[in-house]
Amino acid sequence: MNSFADLLSNRWLWVAVLSSTAAQLLKVFLILLIERRWRPAAFMETGGMPSSHSAMVAALTTGVGITEGLGSPLFAASAVFALIVMYDATGVRHSSGQQARLLNELVEELRAVVREGFAPNPVRVLLGHTYLEVLIGTLLGITAGFIAFSR
Repeated sequence: MNSFADLLSNRWLWVAVLSSTAAQLLKVFLILLIERRWRPAAFMETGGMPSSHSAMVAALTTGVGITEGLGSPLFAASAVFALIVMYDATGVRHSSGQQARLLNELVEELRAVVREGFAPNPVRVLLGHTYLEVLIGTLLGITAGFIAFSR
């Protein structure tokens, strides 16, 4: 058994990775289209339209569902994993991103008042997703899964 060859030929893995990559590329082009600015760094950012995390897990789950059946334990595990990722993207990560923004604003206000010696580093804002961003990412992943695994 050749593990590296198995990895390279794992369609489920590569369809998921390519779906995530497509979502990240789409994010860059949507910024160009909507905001009229070229921001390739957005390719590496979390958050925004569409959710690449949702695209990835939806493509994987769709591929598993098509090839293993909707009643298989593998599909159940993949679907539960996908739901947790999507819930986290809209819930926990979105909320912590909003809290980080608020903390950064408070720090700026305190700097203006205290001035001397108050210079904590800003909190990193990890963006989550809105329900629409997750929905579009999920639809992108499901579409990729159907294209790759339906024949």
